[in-house]
Amino acid sequence: MVALGQGVATDGYGKPSKYEANVQRRQSPGLTQTAQASVSFAPLQSLFGIVTPSGLHFERHHQGWWDVDPSKHRLMLNGSEPGMLKKNMVFTLDELMRLPSVSRFHFIECGANTGMEWGNVAVPTAQYSHGMLSCSEFTGVPLITLLEMAGADLKKGRFVLAEGADGSSMTRTIPMSQILSGEVLVAYGQNGEMLRPENGYPLRLVAPGLQGVSWVKYLRRIELGDKPYGTKDEAVHYIDLMPDGAHRQYTSTQECKSVVTTPSGGQVLLDKGFYNITGLAWSGRGKVKKVDVSVDGGRNWRPARLESPVLSKCLTRFNLDWVWDGKPAIIQSRATDDTGYVQPSYRQSRAVRGSRSIYHNNSIQSWLVQENGEVKNVQTS
Repeated sequence: MVALGQGVATDGYGKPSKYEANVQRRQSPGLTQTAQASVSFAPLQSLFGIVTPSGLHFERHHQGWWDVDPSKHRLMLNGSEPGMLKKNMVFTLDELMRLPSVSRFHFIECGANTGMEWGNVAVPTAQYSHGMLSCSEFTGVPLITLLEMAGADLKKGRFVLAEGADGSSMTRTIPMSQILSGEVLVAYGQNGEMLRPENGYPLRLVAPGLQGVSWVKYLRRIELGDKPYGTKDEAVHYIDLMPDGAHRQYTSTQECKSVVTTPSGGQVLLDKGFYNITGLAWSGRGKVKKVDVSVDGGRNWRPARLESPVLSKCLTRFNLDWVWDGKPAIIQSRATDDTGYVQPSYRQSRAVRGSRSIYHNNSIQSWLVQENGEVKNVQTS
């Protein structure tokens, strides 16, 4: 039978095939009391390359997401005291979009990503163990440009406070050392279009290498000050519980980390033979230098291929050829960044952090391939 297919613009905004309906962001029931203060996890095991489609970008909200009217939204710049800025300024979105812009690829990772695994195996798949991670091309104006327009005292001003317009008025301290480099952006674009509402439309902060909570969404105010602000989500939340009971603050940088996404938990190898081991690596301090992969639980390691582009503070895709002999195998990846930092094992992490923490778990992930081909999340020493 010969027939015509569907016409152009059947959907004014394209969407995936109906046969890909299972590739979705997913929440973990019971993780939080309300969906407005919860997480949806990106399906890392189903993605290719390094860019996360905007509709699959992980979500973390503290009081729910909003669809803000861009014509009414404003961004204000002020100083914590007289003299910090020569003049306070207020920008509309249209005014910001008239300024010189840049576009850059960066990953964003929630500080609590893999946090459920500190004590033992807690979740079955890569989506739930590592899915508070995404990577996009962001477009916007460097924050330093706006501060210079306002006549900022860049010697006296050592920190900025970024404030969002969400229900919790999320506020975070960002050190000027990050901003002076030009990396920190006031972004309105993501993957070639405007930000999605759940990702901070119409404005969000892009703070490469820092934990996701610092990427303040619905950005409405920047204040320049001379000391850290010690806000609620810096003094009570997003702090590291240490083995001696102390709490460590301002550990915002996401250290070097990696995860094999195929084969990974919940997947099944149908037969022995050739497989492509693939995964993602990233570092909040720069570029990924190398990734080593083990199929015997860390006894022996082989260098994986890093696929281009390899960018600073961005996801890097790695691949390794593997012939499975049908016997049990424990697959791991270990990343090294260009500072020389090597991703630690769980034993190394727990020696410093203990097992009752939540944030900044960058330990080596292990997947057990069983003889029947089923893949499970496991932990080794």
